[in-house]
Amino acid sequence: MSVVIIDYGSGNLHSAHKAFERAVAEQHLSTSVIVTSEPDLIAKAERIVLPGVGAFADCRAGLAAVAGLHEALDMAVIQKGRPFLGICVGMQLMATRGLEHQITQGLGWIAGDVDFIHVSDPALKIPHMGWNALDIKRPHALLEGIPTGPSGWNAYFVHSYHINAAETHDVIAT
Repeated sequence: MSVVIIDYGSGNLHSAHKAFERAVAEQHLSTSVIVTSEPDLIAKAERIVLPGVGAFADCRAGLAAVAGLHEALDMAVIQKGRPFLGICVGMQLMATRGLEHQITQGLGWIAGDVDFIHVSDPALKIPHMGWNALDIKRPHALLEGIPTGPSGWNAYFVHSYHINAAETHDVIAT
């Protein structure tokens, strides 16, 4: 099995790589974990990770700067249905578009916009930073076996933007 972490100039690659290598070692898996920007390797990968740090438009420009990368991602994720994990802005890039500082087209896999988090309670601060329990609205295989809700595990968040997903459950192709 192979896990490919995509290098397009917009992610904390060293930390992601080490985390995946540790997970593979702890589970005693015979899985290779590589960091690459090569579209051919990405298209052939069995699992794909897209990290992202910074602004939506900058990350999207980084993807566009690597010839054949968007097409390789579409082939692997949309056409072949390979498991995909977007981390931070890498997850946001799955949306139709990002609205941070300008309108920028995303990968178009999830219908909706990435927009600033607007809060009605002035006591809530943006950017949101901290540990929070995961409140799951619908069961999903990815979270199977992970304790969620008020007594479940916590995840650390640092963000100012979120996906306003359209009212559809279908993945859309670009």
